Amino acid sequence: MKKEMQAKRRYLLVFVVAFLTLWYFGGYHLRHNFDSNIDVKKQLPDFVNLNILETGYTIGRNRKHVEDVPKSYCRMETCFDFTRCEKDFKVYVYPQEDSSVPSPSYLKLLNVLLESRYYSSNPKEACLFILSIDTLDRDRLSNDYVRNMQSRLQRLPHWNNGVNHVIFNLYSGTWPNYTENDLDFDYGKAILAKASMSENQVRPGFDISIPLFHKIHREKGGDPGSVSANNYPLEKTYLLAFKGKRYVHGIGSDTRNSLYHLHNRKDMVMVTTCRHGKSWKDMKDERCDQDNKEYDRYDYETLLQNSTFCLVPRGRRLGSFRFLEALQAGCIPVLLSNGWTLPFSEVIDWNKAVVWADERLLLQVPHIIRSISPSKILQLRQQTQVLWDRYFSSIEKIVYTTLEIIKEKLPRKQKRDGTIWNNFPGALVTLPTFSDAKEDFPFHVQSEALRFTAVVYCQLGIPLSTTSALYRLVTSLSKSKYVSKILIVWSNEKRRPNRSRWPSLPIHIPLHIIETGYGIEAKSSISQRFYPHKEIETDTVLSLDEDTVLTTEEIDFAFVVWKQFPDRIVGYPGRSHYWDDSKSTWGYTSKWTNDYSIVLTGAAFYHRYYNYLYTEWLSPLLHKTVEQSQNCEDILMNFLVSHVTRRPPIKVTQRKQYKEQSGAGSWSPWNDPDHFIQRQTCLNTFAAVFGYMPLLRSNFRLDPVLFKDSVSNKRKRYKKIELVGN
Repeated sequence: MKKEMQAKRRYLLVFVVAFLTLWYFGGYHLRHNFDSNIDVKKQLPDFVNLNILETGYTIGRNRKHVEDVPKSYCRMETCFDFTRCEKDFKVYVYPQEDSSVPSPSYLKLLNVLLESRYYSSNPKEACLFILSIDTLDRDRLSNDYVRNMQSRLQRLPHWNNGVNHVIFNLYSGTWPNYTENDLDFDYGKAILAKASMSENQVRPGFDISIPLFHKIHREKGGDPGSVSANNYPLEKTYLLAFKGKRYVHGIGSDTRNSLYHLHNRKDMVMVTTCRHGKSWKDMKDERCDQDNKEYDRYDYETLLQNSTFCLVPRGRRLGSFRFLEALQAGCIPVLLSNGWTLPFSEVIDWNKAVVWADERLLLQVPHIIRSISPSKILQLRQQTQVLWDRYFSSIEKIVYTTLEIIKEKLPRKQKRDGTIWNNFPGALVTLPTFSDAKEDFPFHVQSEALRFTAVVYCQLGIPLSTTSALYRLVTSLSKSKYVSKILIVWSNEKRRPNRSRWPSLPIHIPLHIIETGYGIEAKSSISQRFYPHKEIETDTVLSLDEDTVLTTEEIDFAFVVWKQFPDRIVGYPGRSHYWDDSKSTWGYTSKWTNDYSIVLTGAAFYHRYYNYLYTEWLSPLLHKTVEQSQNCEDILMNFLVSHVTRRPPIKVTQRKQYKEQSGAGSWSPWNDPDHFIQRQTCLNTFAAVFGYMPLLRSNFRLDPVLFKDSVSNKRKRYKKIELVGN
């Protein structure tokens, strides 16, 4: 009986345990699922509103659709009028109001847009609209704060509640809370291009996070990064460094006030100061005096240049100036700003350039960075230089990157993948309209090209005869084993010669003649020599002037060299630029020296992609300069290629004279005394528009093996090159 009672108790105990287990776990899952459903219902509108979302791009109904959507739910599909962008991607900038003078930074931004290829003065052509009213600083305590913003917006003729407008902003909110989305005006359905954006406030796929930049940030060009391609030693004087303000109260205080825990005066330097603001002495804490003293011991620029990692903690706002400063210095940023949406994170893979840390786990930072391998350090450091140079070193690049990101969000627009955006030379100089395959671009170590297209530019109208330079040039081209096609760009008022007067060519080498006479307005420019004519089907272009004198061997040798350097201009005639201190201008010289920075396109190879960049990418101001002078297009092409590659051209052999000497009574621009003066003027104009001097000097020259060596001629591959007069 006793055993029976014990058995019943055990069964009862098992039953109770089983019941409690089932109740706990089953009830937990039931409650969890129920609570999750409640959470989803609460959170879902933050990402999508099923009542207003339509699949696909409803272009025909988009304008009405845009008006009905709350701005917090804005996406490109719901708050953007795609119909305005169907023809072209143009930007309209509102005229400036006489009563409002923008800040210097916003003036730079507006100038960049007004001089860009994106700009249109016709609002009917515009895809995007940019305010002339300064919106960069929306801190009410700032001198640059613009009042009555809401009423000013309502007076704009194309405002339409912000549809297709882009608002640029660096600072929002004010003391003491610095609320992120407080711009003090209703920006409606406008796209925010804003610094210090958080993951909670950014509208995914719509708003764009931009970097915070100084008032002295360059308008164009940009200062170069501080690190060369292979910078050693990997480990610098300091492993981790920071020098900056700390806040004894208010937002941002917790992060910076704890940095002193990492300061060891050896390989980690974390120095802060309380000296900022008008009342810092009244609010200082017990550590301020010691911190200020330690702060004065270190120079900020020295720390930047001599540190492997640079801490980038949040300030009053999520972003700080130190982010761009560290990138430029090649000091790997260690980010201590939870929830910050990094600039251009839609396209930039920041894992290749920065290290993330958690504000709540500050003491783990030393362990994190000490565990990074030397090879990873080198990769991170090099990537900081690529990103700085291509997207952040000037206001122009920041604005262009913003516009290109918006452009890629439009329907039926070709997009560049992450490989293009995150590798040299970057997306801003890689036009997707050219090709969707990276192999078609010239940025590879070696080209597989087998043939080239010769483009002969005929501007002088010299009569064609069997003894003329043009006739001999076409004959030399026809004998090349690499030529695919000969294209004659006839750009003068004289009638082109009949086909029967041209040299007889092998059947596999076609001769095409394109007339671009002055009577044809769309094709009368001197830049037609670089137009991407549909007849050019090879990657390689040999650009020639009609009076160029080259032998077949010279042509073949230069092509073989170009295949090793497909991203550069490779050719014969060299020129140089120099800085003239006495005039404070750039000078241009044709003196015969070992140095050169320009290879003239009267006899040079280059990749046909540069025809697309020259025609579609360059600023209208550059094209205008060339057309007005009817000169300098060859210098401009050198500017373009050096800007893209950051490398000088390649000169082959030591030929000095490559032009036919004009006979008596014949005219040539090279004989015009103003020709040289024009080219000097062009050089300085181009440098001003680019914002810096992209040309690079070189004394590197390539000659054939055994070139002019005293050995048997039978041992030489190019037997006649050494016989060419120089």
